[in-house]
Amino acid sequence: MGALEYVKLSEIDPKEFIYLLNKQKNREHLISHELFNMDILQSWIKDKIKVDSIRGCKVRAIIYKNELAGWCGIQPENEKHEIAIVIDEKHWGIGKAVFQEIMSWAMVFDHSELFIHFHHTRPEYKFLRKMSKNVYKSERFGSKFTTYQLKVE
Repeated sequence: MGALEYVKLSEIDPKEFIYLLNKQKNREHLISHELFNMDILQSWIKDKIKVDSIRGCKVRAIIYKNELAGWCGIQPENEKHEIAIVIDEKHWGIGKAVFQEIMSWAMVFDHSELFIHFHHTRPEYKFLRKMSKNVYKSERFGSKFTTYQLKVE
């Protein structure tokens, strides 16, 4: 893929994040939330930096060809860990490479499984189904998802 970098959220201009996180096409595949303003964004970044400091977790901004393409990470979810990937629509083609990078982090952290929740507006992914212990419909924060329980190998 080339030119993909993963940097700490603190290294990114918050104005770039506001644009990405408020863009309607990106929001269509996420849990409904209010639009970000600078105060909400600063709080969100602070929370993600805290998550990044938790053992077994990692949160990074995705830079592709010197441009903010999104963010990703391994986050706590109850007693488990989940994958988060948010990519700007014009960079959706990098999603599989980002996913593979996150799975390599999971191996370093010695996770045996991770969960990833795709909003019901997204198609089912055959490659994820093949590597999953289980695939099921779920509901979170009032939205419907396809949840993949992934084996880390």
